[in-house]
Amino acid sequence: MPQSLANVLLHVVFSTKRREPWIDEAIESQLHAYLATACHSMECPPHKIGSADDHVHLAVSLGRTTTIAALVQHVKQDSSRWFKTKGPAYAEFAWQNGYGAFSIGQSQLDDLRRYIAGQREHHRRESFQEEYRRILQRYGVVLDEHYLWD
Repeated sequence: MPQSLANVLLHVVFSTKRREPWIDEAIESQLHAYLATACHSMECPPHKIGSADDHVHLAVSLGRTTTIAALVQHVKQDSSRWFKTKGPAYAEFAWQNGYGAFSIGQSQLDDLRRYIAGQREHHRRESFQEEYRRILQRYGVVLDEHYLWD
């Protein structure tokens, strides 16, 4: 087989440090565009990016030669630097240390896109912690709450 081909779809979730509400609607669209550019620079095309005040969701295709850890590290580092250029009010911005990355099938992508697009509305009913616990349970991830939040 002379070619290496892949179609690995991911749902990536990470929050701001201490779940501080840094992502207001005034900066949200700029942040989403910046995150999309950061994904593209890693050859990981984004399908949908959404956020609420304290966290981000990415639906992204993992590039054939890119690891999940490298993608998330790049996206978080790059966007953290970008955030801090937005003015003195953002000087202390930081992302949490960890992240969640979950595989999805091609048939789930449209549902995930809709879910990500509705984050602001969704979080009028459910906190990030509740949402994240539910996602972890759905994907069968065993968690230790002691290490889950920073």
